[in-house]
Amino acid sequence: MSMVVAEFLGTTILTSFGCGVCANVNLHKSRANISVLGGGWITITAGWAFAVMLGAFLSNSLGGAGELNPALVLFKVLAGAYTVAAAIPIMIAELLGAMLGAFLVWLAYLPHWEVTEDQGNILGSFTSGAMIKNDIAACLCEIIATTLLFVCLTSFGSKLVTGAAGFSAGFGNYLAAMTIWAVGLSLGGPSGYALNPARDLGPRIMHAILPITGKGSSDWGYAWVPIVGPFIASFVAFAICQATGLI
Repeated sequence: MSMVVAEFLGTTILTSFGCGVCANVNLHKSRANISVLGGGWITITAGWAFAVMLGAFLSNSLGGAGELNPALVLFKVLAGAYTVAAAIPIMIAELLGAMLGAFLVWLAYLPHWEVTEDQGNILGSFTSGAMIKNDIAACLCEIIATTLLFVCLTSFGSKLVTGAAGFSAGFGNYLAAMTIWAVGLSLGGPSGYALNPARDLGPRIMHAILPITGKGSSDWGYAWVPIVGPFIASFVAFAICQATGLI
């Protein structure tokens, strides 16, 4: 199966599980929303880590690279792994997959949107956002978090890490999930650690067009942050990896 289809379906899995865990925590009368049963940030960061792992495995099983992230694709263009012509359809597929995943979450939690009065919780089930209204600071956080993510992911390919025999097939996806979990726990607080333009833009589009009662604004004024920040990080991470000999 083509790389484009593989990345489309992998990113669908990514946002189905990722936005799904946010909906589970945020939406009224959902299990994780009931405080005595637990929920909150630990649940969200773990859910997103598993979402990345599962999406990557599905993409890999269909012949894809398991990137699920247009900013990571751009990083690989800079590193020479893709041409621009090859990268653009993959990026579009990832965006469309993110939209489909968000749509599936909307269907799965259909009765819960109407009983959730907090517009921020509804939007937060789809998108990332800053805890303090300072878009430049939030963008800086996205740049830092995404840069560190890409540098760590690249380091896993070093022969000094893998050993002469290399990792077993698929093992890198577990390391990627662990890294996403670490980023969320350590650097996810200020901006919600989008790390991925498709992950935020696709669900934000779905929030805007889906018939959700009382959903409020899709906060398009903030939408540039989780797009621009990760793309800038692609260039920063490439420069660091090139300077240190990782690529």
